Amino acid sequence: MQVEIAVSKIDGTKASPITIDDAIFAKPFQEPLVHQVLTAYLAGSRSGSSSQKNRADVRGGGSKPWRQKGTGRARAGTIRSPIWRGGGRAFPATPRSYAQKVNRKMYRGAIRSILSELIRQDRLTVFEEIALDSPKTRVLVDLLAKLQVNGQILILISSYNHALVMAARNLRNVEVLESKSINPVRLVGSDAVLISAAALKNLESALQ
Repeated sequence: MQVEIAVSKIDGTKASPITIDDAIFAKPFQEPLVHQVLTAYLAGSRSGSSSQKNRADVRGGGSKPWRQKGTGRARAGTIRSPIWRGGGRAFPATPRSYAQKVNRKMYRGAIRSILSELIRQDRLTVFEEIALDSPKTRVLVDLLAKLQVNGQILILISSYNHALVMAARNLRNVEVLESKSINPVRLVGSDAVLISAAALKNLESALQ
């Protein structure tokens, strides 16, 4: 079923509303699913490059330190044993992948759930496309003030806009992304999400 959602102009006034599919933007919040997808997304960004040397990797230790019997000392076959100073680690850390499997249906379901919750909490604002003549940070700050948004702000646009990206780069609490680059971590971590009407339609098509 189609429902209407309000659209704001860049000067803060109301524009004509647009219709969206409630099967995508009116889903109940599924916390276990969102948690699983967020965990998998963050795990996939880990480098997993920690590496230590075992007794085979440490240089040296090829010869037996002393003869097997007759010295009164404990037997030793190499000076690179883990119990020796300068020896290898007994259970060394090795490079590994932390990636977790999340299928496409689960990922899209989590995005739908997050977007629906943002709409319910009035944290998602639909606006007409922002068009900046020059990459001026002050102009963008004034526009955001007219839209009355605060905190960590995520701006989703339909296609790359160089002037807008450059204007937002100087603001630590503002991030600009194309709708195709959306991810659950950025959505959940934002206090306010501003999305253009065109980007919202792109998301609606992608999340069908």
